[in-house]
Amino acid sequence: MRDLIRSLPMLRRIARSLTPSQDTADDLVQEACERALSQGNPPEPQGFDQWMRRIILNLWSDREREMRQQVSAEQLDAACEATSSDGWQNLESHITLGAVRKVLGTLPAEQRTVMILVCVDGLSYQEAADQLGIPVGTVMSRLARGRLALMRNLRSRSKPSHWRAAE
Repeated sequence: MRDLIRSLPMLRRIARSLTPSQDTADDLVQEACERALSQGNPPEPQGFDQWMRRIILNLWSDREREMRQQVSAEQLDAACEATSSDGWQNLESHITLGAVRKVLGTLPAEQRTVMILVCVDGLSYQEAADQLGIPVGTVMSRLARGRLALMRNLRSRSKPSHWRAAE
């Protein structure tokens, strides 16, 4: 229980990086804690944070899979109302962030986990390697491949469809 309480700030940071909604992030942390408590035998303290990260990332992946590409009429109305220059900038930022999240969700779990640990949670390469129990070179390699895949996918999404057909 002490390890779970100690890991809450880290879990909140991860959840907030996954969703712009504080309420959704709180729900995600709560669900991760419930799942951890229901499993009964947590790992030793040195592996606890890694285990909790895996739980919260798996929960998020499950949610994303369920809600993929469901745009409600409410969201569409809100987007249409954002017609001022600030509204368009906010809408564009929201779409870009959504695209990054979507592409991040398509990466292999190993790359996605390293990207979240280093780019979102702010861990050094060595800290991420220690958390995952892998060599630093593997962290660097997964991060480089993940960033490259993210960049390629975002670029291909931003091209008009007739450009992609010509490639």
